[in-house]
Amino acid sequence: MADIERLTITLPSEMATAIKSAVDGGDYASTSEVVREAVRDWKLKRALRLRELKALKTDIDKGLADLAAGRVRKFDPARIIQRGRRLLADRSSST
Repeated sequence: MADIERLTITLPSEMATAIKSAVDGGDYASTSEVVREAVRDWKLKRALRLRELKALKTDIDKGLADLAAGRVRKFDPARIIQRGRRLLADRSSST
C-alpha cells in the first residue's frame, strides 16, 4: 500500500454531516474513504479542466496567428447564424 499521511481538515457542518451520513448509511467504510474518493474525483476534474484550458489557449493562439497573418473576415452575424442553422439542420437530419 502507498505511504499514508494523516491530515486534519476543517469542513462546514453541512459537508461533515453529509460525509458522516454516507458512512453511517453504509455507502463507505470510513470518513477517510469518502475523502479519498472526493480527492480522486477532484483530480480527474482538475485534469479535465487543464486539458480544456490548454485546448482553449491553442485555439486563441491560432486565432491570433490568423489575425496577424490577415486571415480574417469582416464580422457578419447573419452568416454565422445561417451557418449555425445549417449545422443544426444537418445534425437533426442525421439522427
